[in-house]
Parts: sequence; C-alpha cells; structure tokens
Amino acid sequence: MSSPPGRHTNSPPLERSLKLPTDVRAVARRIPPPVPPRVPPGVRRELIILGILLLCGLVAAPLLTWVAGNRWLGPYSHELNQHAGPLALLQDYFAGLLHGSAVFWLVALGPTAFVLLVRLLIRLVRISGSREEEDEPDAGPRRKAR
Repeated sequence: MSSPPGRHTNSPPLERSLKLPTDVRAVARRIPPPVPPRVPPGVRRELIILGILLLCGLVAAPLLTWVAGNRWLGPYSHELNQHAGPLALLQDYFAGLLHGSAVFWLVALGPTAFVLLVRLLIRLVRISGSREEEDEPDAGPRRKAR
C-alpha cells in the first residue's frame, strides 16, 4: 500500500498548527453553561391557554358532538356499522381535518375563537366604561335656587 503524496502548500501540517489545551477542565470552566431561551410569563400563559383550547377543539368538541348527537339524533352510523362509537367519529373527524374541510376546522378552532371573542368583548366593555367616566364633568354640589 502506498502512502499519499506529500502536501505542496505553504501552511504547516495540521498536527503542528493545532495547539489543544492540556487541561480540559480549565477550558470547561471558561465556557459558560448554555442558557435556555427565556419566554416571558405572559407569553407562556397565553401559549398554555392556546394549547388547551386547541386540544379541546381537537378532542373534546367532537366527543361532545357525538354525545349530543347520540342522545338526541340516534346512534352514529359509520359505513356498514350502524352503531359506531365515539372513536369512529374521531376517525372521520381527523380525516376531515386532513382533507381540509372548513366545517371540521371550524369545530377544531371554535373554542379558541370563542375565547378570543369573549376576551375582545370584555376589553371593549372596559375601554368604553373608562371613557364614560372621563367624559362626565365634575359638576360639584348643586345649590338650590330661591
């Protein structure tokens, strides 16, 4: 087996150019530990609420739909099975989501949209209430006319 041809460059060989520290612990003390990215508490709370609402829209809403429909409309029929359970409805529901049906996505995003609408209405009521207090002039005590 032959050896590779010699290097014809101006740079020194790799073995001589690298000067690695002999004490690895000294280098490790100089490197700061990695700091995980900080998420502000308000953003973290909103993300948790959003996750819970999406989970409700993806699982709880179709199951409640199955319970209500089974109670008032009769059993859910799935292809040839005339008495399919809630898992058959979930299977059809997720298939509808994957196909991009607007109705299924409306059910999935419904709880999130509802909570956002309620928050918006509460904020509008608070803003309108604070403006009404600012608009009323302070008349002070009234004197009786003689």
